[in-house]
Amino acid sequence: MNQTNATEARRTALILAAAQAIVGSAAVVAFSLGAIAGHFLLDADKSLATAPITGFNVGVAIGAIPAAWIIRRLGQRNGFQVGTLTTALGGLLATFALFQSNFWMFAAGLMVIGLGGAFVQQFRFAAADNAPPEFKARAISFVLAGGVFTAIIGPQIVIFTRDLLAPVMFAGAFAAILGLAAVGALLLSFLRVSDKTTFHGEHAGEPARELSEIVMQPQFAIGLLCAVGTYALMSFVMTGAPLAMVGCGFTPDDAALGISWHVMAMFGPSFFTGALISRFGKETIVATGLVLLIACALVALSGIQLWQFWTALILLGLGWNFGFIGATAMVASSYRNSEKGKVQGLHDFILFTTVALGSLLSGAVYNAWGWEMLNWIVFPVAGICLVGLAGLRLTARRKSLA
Repeated sequence: MNQTNATEARRTALILAAAQAIVGSAAVVAFSLGAIAGHFLLDADKSLATAPITGFNVGVAIGAIPAAWIIRRLGQRNGFQVGTLTTALGGLLATFALFQSNFWMFAAGLMVIGLGGAFVQQFRFAAADNAPPEFKARAISFVLAGGVFTAIIGPQIVIFTRDLLAPVMFAGAFAAILGLAAVGALLLSFLRVSDKTTFHGEHAGEPARELSEIVMQPQFAIGLLCAVGTYALMSFVMTGAPLAMVGCGFTPDDAALGISWHVMAMFGPSFFTGALISRFGKETIVATGLVLLIACALVALSGIQLWQFWTALILLGLGWNFGFIGATAMVASSYRNSEKGKVQGLHDFILFTTVALGSLLSGAVYNAWGWEMLNWIVFPVAGICLVGLAGLRLTARRKSLA
């Protein structure tokens, strides 16, 4: 990687990381207050309290393929600006819904914020696509490292603005999303990436394959399995955590700070996760992440003190970081430049459809069986992913010996 290419790749990754920090904070607001506000708005069936967060995840899922298409058609800079506008519209709708005390309109507002979030999810792919092969994992890590600041910005917005439009509870925090979107749009205006990716290693210039051929590759299939398993488990447990904390007598601010520690753990290791992947390999780092998710469940099952909630959430974030970045790097190495649009869109559609289902089930499982059951479910899902990784490693070893 020559110096000019390295500088441009890092510049692009840093701009996207800054945008991730700002626009990504809208998701933290949604996750911190979505279930609590939903619980507040509902009169009867409280099992639907997590439906607004499900709405957010549905928005990300159904927005994945259109976002990839828009970015491909308009270019990365203009495409991402469409995403910031969508995020702002979602914040406006959610705020209006709270003023109207309309639960389903509020859920729809979070779904629109999720549509904007689908563009944010493309930041990591954009960083990888504009980086040389040896810098791809680090470029993804750079972007996700922006989430460290998300972990600070998002919860502070919740704490300082949720009563800003009193007596309407929580409306101030969702109105603040408009400001986040405006700052994010300004940052993204500095992008100067080429929409014809220069770097793609040995795949450069090769024709696109059929989508079925791509997804049947073991590297892609297991990478997608681990990305889905890691992210869905994170969403499943995290969505229920604020409800569990408030249900155990802790305050919404305690819950928001717990989410802050969680998001910090999600993104903090990103400063060195790429280097760890380069040294130990993608599959090893993904396996480490899955083991950390299991540790999260063990801590959560050990008791319901505040430190146990927060420690579990920190381990949940660490497990997500290693598992998801490693799995994303696995997927990014399985397709060619000419295939990136359709592969990335399909990947995120499958990923966030599953994540949406997980967040919806979180509320139902919590109401039916409690916080403990949310954590027992971690074990079989993480186990399936670990078996898939072991099978991939075994297949690779057999090929090397053949």
